[in-house]
Amino acid sequence: MMISERVKQVAPSQTLELNKKVAEGRAEGRNIIALNSGEPDFNTPAPIIEAAHRAMLDGKTKYTEARGTLALREAIASKLKNDNRIAYTPDDVIVTTGAKFALFAGLLALCNPGDEVIVSKPCWVSYVEMIRLAEAVPVTVPVNSDWSLDTDAIEAAVTAKTRVIIINSPNNPTGAVYSEDSLRRVADIVERHNLFLISDEVYEKLKYTDKPHVSLAAFSEDIKKRTLTVNGFSKTYAMTGWRVGYAAGPRDVIRSMSTIQSHATSNVATFSQWAAIEAFRSCDVHVEYMRKTFEERRDYAYGRLQRLPGVHCTLPEGAFYLFPDVSGLFGKSDNGRVIVDAPAFAEYLLDTADVALVPGNAFESPEGIRLSYAVSMETLIDAMDRIEAAVYRLK
Repeated sequence: MMISERVKQVAPSQTLELNKKVAEGRAEGRNIIALNSGEPDFNTPAPIIEAAHRAMLDGKTKYTEARGTLALREAIASKLKNDNRIAYTPDDVIVTTGAKFALFAGLLALCNPGDEVIVSKPCWVSYVEMIRLAEAVPVTVPVNSDWSLDTDAIEAAVTAKTRVIIINSPNNPTGAVYSEDSLRRVADIVERHNLFLISDEVYEKLKYTDKPHVSLAAFSEDIKKRTLTVNGFSKTYAMTGWRVGYAAGPRDVIRSMSTIQSHATSNVATFSQWAAIEAFRSCDVHVEYMRKTFEERRDYAYGRLQRLPGVHCTLPEGAFYLFPDVSGLFGKSDNGRVIVDAPAFAEYLLDTADVALVPGNAFESPEGIRLSYAVSMETLIDAMDRIEAAVYRLK
């Protein structure tokens, strides 16, 4: 089979590969608890489902513009103005098949072969592979030990080939919410070095700190002209399967992304777009309920992890993940099975405790492991009991 060199250099998504293993194990009758998925366990709020149903009954089942309906783009522009203090017109907005495609189309629109893209690590599993698919070069830069941005390291990584910096706050997998001061320093780097910025804000509404969410494009007109702001409905509104994301930015970039989408996927499902409008209109109370529930789960799981020997965890401020350092377990063993690294620990938990976690190498951070608390408290308690028992078996 003749597979392109472009695809050969790209690794499959480790999170999705793990989903496959979980499904196979469950099909064999194993009671696997999946703490690997970045998906809210809540059902989509009823008003959103009802809006989609109405839209279908009203005949909103045909093609729309590739960039999305005017009604939804107007709603997004209004949201960005009211929540994020960024002024955009509907022509500066594109509705995409999930925030993931907004990121990918943005990279395709901005990067030429050989351009460098700086990403702080730990980072979401798909950034590096998307950059490679765009035939650009990923440059990963470590954050500080408390998961805050190391802006000196970011600037030191800038070269003549640097084109884009990607910022993700609240962060997947660490849950860090970056300070306004650090984000202003990033904006300054972007302006001084004539770069472009992609700001992934998909976990914006899921934070557990008084620290405000900050959109970089709100800092100034100059940085706004250099920023693509990406967001979506999957995490905030429990709409992962609906595939509705969006991006706002310079009109020429948005037009280029629309051209890409028109040839790749066409428009987002029409009734999903009408459902997304309803999410903005009436679902704040549902979002707040989910946020509070996630916070309770975070506090519980964090407390359990903190008591485990060989495990160090920083309290996350947003998203719905914990990302503990498990390097203190490396070299320990259970009945001759040695934990040599994070993937070995994840495999050990899956095999002996029927708990699925994502090893940190998927996020460019080989000493960590990602635990999602987007499951019921009952399930989370069971999972933490299993993890604790497995850790205490290691000697």
